[in-house]
Amino acid sequence: MKLPQNISLKQRARELRKNSTLAEVLFWCVVKNRQFFGLDFNRQKIIGNYIVDFYCPQLHLVIEIDGSSHANRQDYDRARDWYLRSLGLHVLRVYDADVKENVNDVLRMVVGYCKEIIRDVPLPDGM
Repeated sequence: MKLPQNISLKQRARELRKNSTLAEVLFWCVVKNRQFFGLDFNRQKIIGNYIVDFYCPQLHLVIEIDGSSHANRQDYDRARDWYLRSLGLHVLRVYDADVKENVNDVLRMVVGYCKEIIRDVPLPDGM
């Protein structure tokens, strides 16, 4: 699936990758290099005018790790999620604290989400 991309955000995406939060680093450490069910994940992926934390192209899945910066941005996050879903993407939001406290529980949540929500995409073996 070819997604729209605002290439003027490339430098900002690079900066975000270099300055990842602890939760993003922890999550990335367990999903990079196809370590999670052989799935490919991109981090700080540009989609339209947005930069998403993680994107799995095989599942059309966006994973957002929400920290305290999202506390007063519910309207922005809702509009962003609507846009991403309008492209046929699935959006899963997880809390920063949950990733830091137990990344394995978050990964189990991702698997559960995939099994329940993503019915139109074949899941990898073992998932």
